[in-house]
Amino acid sequence: MQAKLDPKFIPMINVINDYKAKVTTAESQKLIIAVERNKGYIARFEMEIFRDGTGHEEETYGVCERIIKTLLWAYGGYRVFVCGSRALYERIAKDYSIGGAREFDVNFMSRVYESPFEVICVENIADAPKEFLGCAPVGRHLDGCRIGFDAGGSDRKVSAVVNGETVYSEEVVWHPKLKTNPEYHYEGILSAMKTAASHMPRVDAIGVSSAGVYIDNKIMVASLFIKVSDEDFEKKVKTMYLDVAREIGNVPVEVANDGDVTALAGAMSLEDNGVLGVAMGTSEAAGYVDESGNITGWLNELAFAPVDFCSEAMVDEWSGDYGCGVKYFSQDAVIKLAPAAGIELDDSLSPAEKLKVVQGLMEQGDIRARQIYETIGVYFGYAIAYYSMFYEIKHVLIMGRVTSGEGGTIILDKANEVLKTEFPEIAEKTELHIPDEKARRVGQSVAAASLPEIK
Repeated sequence: MQAKLDPKFIPMINVINDYKAKVTTAESQKLIIAVERNKGYIARFEMEIFRDGTGHEEETYGVCERIIKTLLWAYGGYRVFVCGSRALYERIAKDYSIGGAREFDVNFMSRVYESPFEVICVENIADAPKEFLGCAPVGRHLDGCRIGFDAGGSDRKVSAVVNGETVYSEEVVWHPKLKTNPEYHYEGILSAMKTAASHMPRVDAIGVSSAGVYIDNKIMVASLFIKVSDEDFEKKVKTMYLDVAREIGNVPVEVANDGDVTALAGAMSLEDNGVLGVAMGTSEAAGYVDESGNITGWLNELAFAPVDFCSEAMVDEWSGDYGCGVKYFSQDAVIKLAPAAGIELDDSLSPAEKLKVVQGLMEQGDIRARQIYETIGVYFGYAIAYYSMFYEIKHVLIMGRVTSGEGGTIILDKANEVLKTEFPEIAEKTELHIPDEKARRVGQSVAAASLPEIK
């Protein structure tokens, strides 16, 4: 199915399926790609590729490099094992190095996992690392007196939750992305926690939902602290939530990415598991609850995972890579498609204001605005099929400002059409949802508070 306003769109899932179909048994060899993250957790991906030396090296590299990129941003990792193909290893090792094409990915993963990034060749496929995902139950604990804290970029939300019931909640405007002094962030978080604590007889546990990457409850990368110096980040930010918890009363604390907490809230609301949550806002944010009901600890930064194989696709300014989700499932996607739809947007407007212009046209029944959302829906249908290669998905939740109003419904309808037409086996087992605002907000606060277990 063609993306109406983007005829050059080449879905990743189609490229991989076409490649697999061309690999014949006579020319094939097995490839295993493994990525290792903290605590020795390892995710694996297996496929048949053209045998080295058969003249298909460029084609194999093109497909496998995009898969490796996706593995890193879905699962996270600082070590990549290329097992069964030295030719592929040599190309990947060159690109995923300082000075290589994927230097951004290398530097990011090194910072997150506090380890040098490396690519390792495993000649003998039998010696490939074994999978060790390390998923453990997190959340759904509703006993006792709990604080649920949600750290947003423009406001912070806190709730006091007693035995699963929200007894108090508040939203306070703050401006963490503009502040260089981490004391501003610390005092704001502590103040919110103390306010929630004052509405309960005691505090048994604290759960935190926040945008960013968290390893063992430490803040590794988070946009809330973008103005804080690297030195202050290391000294005062990295353990901030742990420090606040100690000040409240040395109670158990669990910190999770807000996408994961949203997916957990959806799973609790649906009373089911296998939930992928995707927020389409300033960027693409994602979270996942596996089939056993666990938050996995995976990176789930799908904004940087490729969904379009077209080398002429728009490049993400931050990572310097093309075809990544951030330009397909965010306000950037709406802005990108507006000219193709015949909509002129004032360059003096902010991205959020440009989105509002398109949403206003949508409310007026403008066919051009509808075509933008239909195109995003086609993107999303193919992306869900691609994400299904890496996640076991029973439910997909979409949210964020791009999905507000009729636009969100159009996105889901078109995505469902793609799945039913092109991938009926996925459509049969996958449901797409837009949670209503009230349910999402209440669910988010309870889900955040439910993260830690009281021992």
